[in-house]
This record gives sequence, C-alpha cells and structure tokens, in this order.
Amino acid sequence: MAANDSLITARVIGEVLDPFNTTVDLMVLFNGAPIVSGMELRSPAVSDRPMVEIGGDDYRVAYTLVMVDPDAPNPSNPTLREYLHWMVTDIPASTDNTYGRELMCYEPPAPATGIHRMVLVLFRQLGRETVFAPSRRHNFNTRGFARRYNLGAPVAAMFFNCQRQTGSGGPRFTGAYTSRRRAG
Repeated sequence: MAANDSLITARVIGEVLDPFNTTVDLMVLFNGAPIVSGMELRSPAVSDRPMVEIGGDDYRVAYTLVMVDPDAPNPSNPTLREYLHWMVTDIPASTDNTYGRELMCYEPPAPATGIHRMVLVLFRQLGRETVFAPSRRHNFNTRGFARRYNLGAPVAAMFFNCQRQTGSGGPRFTGAYTSRRRAG
C-alpha cells in the first residue's frame, strides 16, 4: 500500500476512493512534464488536457479514466462534490488517452478559492463500449460510477493540488509607456 500513501494522507482514499492496490502504471503529463501525486499546480499549468500514459501489455484490455474535484466549489463547503472534469473510456493497455473515447471533454480546473485536490482514477473495464457518460458533471460519485459499470476497485490513481493564479504575479510592463505619465 506504500504507493498509495499520498492518497491516504490527502484523504483521497476515504473521501473519494476505498483502499485499493495499484496494479497498472499511470503517468500524467501536463505540457510534456510528468507530475507526481500530491504536486502543487496553478490553474494556468493545467489549462490544456494532459497526456495520460497507461501501462500493461495486452491491447485487448480497456481502461476508463476519470478526473474529479472532490473540493468543488470550495474546500470548506464542497456542495458540488465530486465535480467531473474529464472522462475517457476504452483506452487500450500500454497506450495513452488519445486512443480512448473521450465521453466528457476535458474541463480545466479553475478553482476560485482554496486549494483543490484533482483526482485521476483508472479502472479496468469488463469490455469495450461498456461504460457511458453521466448526465451531469456536478455531484459525480466515483464509487457509485464504478459499481454501476462493474469496474471494481481502481487499478491506479493519483492526484495533484490546484489553486488559482494569484493576482500578485504575472508580467509587469515597464519602459517608456509606463514610466512616462501623461499630464492631463
């Protein structure tokens, strides 16, 4: 269970998932850079859909990937828990998300307040085209979804923390335009 320690510490196991054993490699890359479970990212860094690489060696095996925010809209009052940001099904083993069917398009995380845990969960499907999109994104339930489609326990999961880009950063314009004020 050592591979899932960060999921336990962050209460992902407990609030979103039941305990499980990781049996498939899962690598998530934003803009080509791999992320580690528990990493802190600002919303601009995750504005584009990630590349998710999945392990395994049997192309006949298909996986479902879901990405949820259990802290929506606010970690202090998560009334939209879990918010579904992305869903891809029918991903063959040893490929990536581009080989699957995107049932819910990627909606970039854009937290307005607080630090949100963004959880990516991988399930092994019983067969292709056996998982379908939910009717809404808010109040998604990962455990209930897995039960409905007989997905069993996750085979891999990871999370990152996301918060909005603060107003204190960003480019500062200096030079002739800003250094000369117009009298008026």
